[in-house]
Order: sequence, then C-alpha cells, then structure tokens
Amino acid sequence: MQILLFIHSLLRWLVLISIIYSLFRVYMGLKNQTVFSKTDNLVRHWTATIAHIQLIVGINLYIKSPTVKYFLSNFKQAIQHLEFTFFGLIHILLMSIAIIVLTIGSALAKRRKNDEVKYKTMLVWFSLALFIIFIAIPWPFSPLAHRPLFRPF
Repeated sequence: MQILLFIHSLLRWLVLISIIYSLFRVYMGLKNQTVFSKTDNLVRHWTATIAHIQLIVGINLYIKSPTVKYFLSNFKQAIQHLEFTFFGLIHILLMSIAIIVLTIGSALAKRRKNDEVKYKTMLVWFSLALFIIFIAIPWPFSPLAHRPLFRPF
C-alpha cells in the first residue's frame, strides 16, 4: 500500500507537469500560429497516457484503501466526515471526470484537420481537466482533505 501511495503521489506531479507543458505548447502554437507538430502530438498523447496510468494506480489505491473501505461499509457515519467523504466519493469521482475530459480532448484534438483547431481543442479540454484536477487533489492547504505535497517512500 505504501508503494502505491508513493507512486500515486509521484505521478500526481507528472500529470500536472505534463498538462501544464501541453498547455504551454498550445499557447505558443496559437500565439505563433505554428503547425501542430509531431512533438505537439507526442506531448498530447503522453499527457493522456500519464493521466491514464495515474488513474489505474488510483483505482488500485481506492480498492485497497482502509479509508475507502471504512467509508463504504459505514456510509451513514462516514459521510458526515469530510475527509472520508473526500476520499470515498469526491476524489475518485472528480479525478475520473477529469481523466474522461482529458481523454475526450486528446481524442478530439487528434482528429482535427486544422492546426489552430487542434490547439484550441486541447486548450479548452486540457484546461478544464486541469481545473478539475486542482480541485480534486488533497493539497496540504485544501479544506476538503490534507495530504503532504510528497509522500515518502
């Protein structure tokens, strides 16, 4: 369980960095009116892939988590506590939605014919996914649940 938490924590940063880097490339592509390059396409693809790997690790954690097990087996009591509700319901729901949004955006951008439309498609969908992810991460300053920025191994 500890190794999964470490990997999930590490992948969080890779997901965030890859989405932010994707959005930076989108911004530069739109600003400079450049061709949607092979590199842009690889960044799009790998951003979605990293997010999918994170989702798989997260689902494994969800299934094995004692917090989630408690939440599911004691729903009436646990729903009254924000941290149990966050990890038992809010986190998994929002992160799943974010990955779906990111995946749709990636697939739509891939299929667009016009370079500017590819960039704009990624801009909208990846930005929305990033916003949802920021809400759903248990930051140390979050009112929903508190976790460290880095989990030790």
